[in-house]
Amino acid sequence: MTALEPLLKVEDLEVAFKTQDGFVPAVRGVNFDIYPGETVAIVGESGSGKSTTALAIINLLPGSGSITGGRVLFEGRDLTQLSRREMEAVRGREIGLVPQDPMNSLNPVHRIGFQVEETIRANGLAGSRREVRKRAIQVLQEAGLSDAHERLRQFPHEFSGGMRQRVLIGIGLSSHPKLLIADEPTSALDVTVQKKILDHLETLTNESNTAVIFITHDLGLAAERAENLVVMNRGRIVESGPALEILQDPRHPYTQRLVAAAPSLASKRIRSAAARGDSLATAEAATSERSLDLVSVAERTAETSSESAEPVIEFRDVTKVFKIRTGGPRSIPFTAVDKVSFQVPRGSTMALVGESGSGKSTAAKLLLRLEDITSGTILVEGKDVGALGKQELLQLRSKMQPVFQDPYGSLDPLHNIGNTIAEPLNVHRVGDAASRKARVREVLEQVALPESVLTRYPNELSGGQRQRVAIARALALKPEIVVLDEAVSALDVLVQAQVLNLLAELQAELGLTYLFITHDLAVVRVIADHVTVMQRGRVVEQASVSEVFDNPKTEYTRELLAAIPGADIPLAV
Repeated sequence: MTALEPLLKVEDLEVAFKTQDGFVPAVRGVNFDIYPGETVAIVGESGSGKSTTALAIINLLPGSGSITGGRVLFEGRDLTQLSRREMEAVRGREIGLVPQDPMNSLNPVHRIGFQVEETIRANGLAGSRREVRKRAIQVLQEAGLSDAHERLRQFPHEFSGGMRQRVLIGIGLSSHPKLLIADEPTSALDVTVQKKILDHLETLTNESNTAVIFITHDLGLAAERAENLVVMNRGRIVESGPALEILQDPRHPYTQRLVAAAPSLASKRIRSAAARGDSLATAEAATSERSLDLVSVAERTAETSSESAEPVIEFRDVTKVFKIRTGGPRSIPFTAVDKVSFQVPRGSTMALVGESGSGKSTAAKLLLRLEDITSGTILVEGKDVGALGKQELLQLRSKMQPVFQDPYGSLDPLHNIGNTIAEPLNVHRVGDAASRKARVREVLEQVALPESVLTRYPNELSGGQRQRVAIARALALKPEIVVLDEAVSALDVLVQAQVLNLLAELQAELGLTYLFITHDLAVVRVIADHVTVMQRGRVVEQASVSEVFDNPKTEYTRELLAAIPGADIPLAV
C-alpha cells in the first residue's frame, strides 16, 4: 500500500437486521475512504447508522445483524470475506476499538489488571506472565493513569468515568493498531475531562500515525477533532467533506439542523452577536430557516427573565458532610457541599455548573430534602426546608418537582406512561379518577406527545420521548419550581434542542422557576439567566450568564468555557 492509497475503503456497504417481518435495512450504500494518520468523524443522531457502520467494519454486529452488500477493504483485503479466525487476527491487532459506555464495556467482577492482561494475551503482545504484567502497566501509563501498578488491582466501579474511559483507550491502542474506531468515547463525561481525554488520544494516535474513525452526535466536537466529516441520516451519508467547510457552510438540510441544534455552536453565535453589539434576534435571524435553532431558545429565555423578582429559592451557608466508611467501624468525614449560598428569583433559571463531584447534584438533593442538611438554611418561598414536618414537606414537594438525568432509569419499566404521569396525582390525592385522567392528557399535550403513548411502556419510547414523559410527570402537580438534574446531557443534540425548546416555552407559559444542573456551559448559555459555578463543594463564581461568558472571574470557569467543543473553531456566524 502506497501513501496515496487509502488504509480503509468502504464501498456500497449495506447492513440489515433480521426481524419477524424480514430484514430491516440499517446502513444503505455507504462509501468513504480513510488514509493513514487521518481522523474522520461520523456524525448523526441515534439510529442514523453510524455505530452500525463502525461495527460492520470489524464484523462485530449483534446476532441479528449482517452485511448484505458492499465491500470493506483494509489494506486491500476485503474484511467481509475473511473467516472468523482471520478476522480475529485483524481485530485488536490492526484495528482497535474504544466502545461507547465504559461501565458496560468493562466486566464489573474482574479487576482492571485482568482485563488489560487478557487483551495483551489475546493479541499476542507478550508471552510470559511477567511480560504480560509489565506490558499491562505500560498500557495504563500510556493511557495517562498514574500509579498504574496499584490501579491494576482495582475494579471498574472504583474508577471515575474518565479513568474508565482511559482504560478502554489504553486497551484499544495497546497493540498500536493502524486504525482505531472510537465510538462516542466521551459522551458521558464532563467537558473538561472530555477535553483532556481527547487531547491525550490525539497525542497517542499522532505518535503512532494511527488513523481514527471518531463517532459522535456533536458536530462541534467532531469538527474540532477531525479533518473530515461524514454526516449520516437513516443509514445513508447525506454530506461529507472537510470538517470546517461543512461546519461553516452546511448544504444538506439535516446537517443544517445538526449545526443549529449543537449547544456549543449556538453559544458561539450568541457570543459573536454580542461582540458585534447585535441582539439575540439578529443571531437567530442568521439561522432562521433551520428548525430547532437554540438561539431562539436563548432569545425567549432573555425575554422572560426577571431581574427584580423576589427569590423563591435561597441557600444560606448550606453544608453537607457525609461519613465515608473506611472498613470496619471507622469512618471519615467528606464535605460534599461547603457553605454554599445563592438565590433563584421567581420565574427565572439558575444553572448550577461544575464537574462531576463538585456538589451540584447533592445541593439539589438537599433542596428536595432527599438528603438532610448538616448546617445552614434552605428557604423555599420563605420557609425553612430543614424545619418542615412530614405533612408540610409533602405539601412543599407538590410545588417542587424533579426531572432526573436518566429518563430510562427514573421511569418504572413495569408502569405504562399513563400510570407514570398520574403517579404524583395519586400520591398527593389530587382530584378524582376522571380529573386525574384529564390532567394527564393535558400535560401530555403540553410536552407535545400524542395520546397514543399513554398505553405504551418506557422501553417502547425514544430517549427524547422518555425525557418528555419525565417532564410531563414533573408538571402534573402544577409545580412552581422544577429541579432539572443533567436533564439533557444524555440526549442527542437534536433531541436535546427539542427538550430545551420545550422547557423555555413551558417557563414562558407557566411562569416556572428552574434549578438547572449541568456540567455543560454551552447548554447554560441558551437556557439560563444566572449561573453559580461550583468546584469541590464550594461556590467559586456567581453572576448572570452574560457576565460569566464575557468576563469569567476564576481560572476554573475559564477552563470550563475553553472546554466547550468547537470553542476555538472559526465559525461563520
